[in-house]
Amino acid sequence: MPPETVTQQRADVIHNIGYRHYEGPRLGRAYARRSLFSQSLRGAYGLGRSAKSKIAPMLMLAVMCLPAAIIVAVGVATNATRLPVEYTRYAIMLQAVIGLYTAAQAPQSVSRDLRFKTIPLYFSRPIETVDYVVAKFAAMASALFFLTATPLLILYVGALLAKLDFADQTKGFAQGLVSVALLSLLFAGLSLVIAAATPRRGFGVAAVIAVLTISYGAVSTIQAIAYEQGTTGAVSWIGLFSPITLIDGVQTAFLGATSAFPGNYGPDTGTGLVYLLVLLGLIAGSYGLLMRRYRKVGL
Repeated sequence: MPPETVTQQRADVIHNIGYRHYEGPRLGRAYARRSLFSQSLRGAYGLGRSAKSKIAPMLMLAVMCLPAAIIVAVGVATNATRLPVEYTRYAIMLQAVIGLYTAAQAPQSVSRDLRFKTIPLYFSRPIETVDYVVAKFAAMASALFFLTATPLLILYVGALLAKLDFADQTKGFAQGLVSVALLSLLFAGLSLVIAAATPRRGFGVAAVIAVLTISYGAVSTIQAIAYEQGTTGAVSWIGLFSPITLIDGVQTAFLGATSAFPGNYGPDTGTGLVYLLVLLGLIAGSYGLLMRRYRKVGL
């Protein structure tokens, strides 16, 4: 046999190197969605990341809870007959901390996937655009709800320890939870839309701060000017143009909250319906924009 034939026969040998088909359980989209949600939620507080990544979110959580703990301590020590702060007002008072936390964590949640172009890798598995968007949206909203509801829980427990009226405190606590749940959905949606627009984390942080925090200062200033000039009817309508004043208006109209608007000129029930529709529209619109964005980048 010619040498060329022997060489060709040896080159054509198929070797069994031990590859086998996967025979374990196939967990599917639901498991992938839950895993992405869990990983994103943990990442919002630096869990599973470096120690440096935990400092900022944990510090902001402590800043959110510290005033509530002080209020409780003073109330118990002085046998107070009522809490000095309404449950629905607490998040409004600390909106700057909430805005900074959101600005820091929303870009962290989505910008790296965009920057390193890993989105198509997610969608190469049994996961679709809706799964990615729902998991990220739910994780950011859950992280914000934990940030805003924890101090309310401290206030509620402290009020019960101070032996304040159980029914009144439970009602106020429930109203506060509804308020911060709406705030969490709104802030999560707006911040993720902004952060998903750019792979640059710094740009995302600055844009989220501008929309969530600077807008509140601008709207509050314009409301104060309108109030001083006697145009009190415009005060409640101006509140539609800032996320935090939008929450303030909804809880004033429907949750029995005291308005933080100048002169307490919060919206009535009719205007409150407009506030509620705008709020729900922004949440739904944010979800729709995220779906549209990730259908493009996932190609």
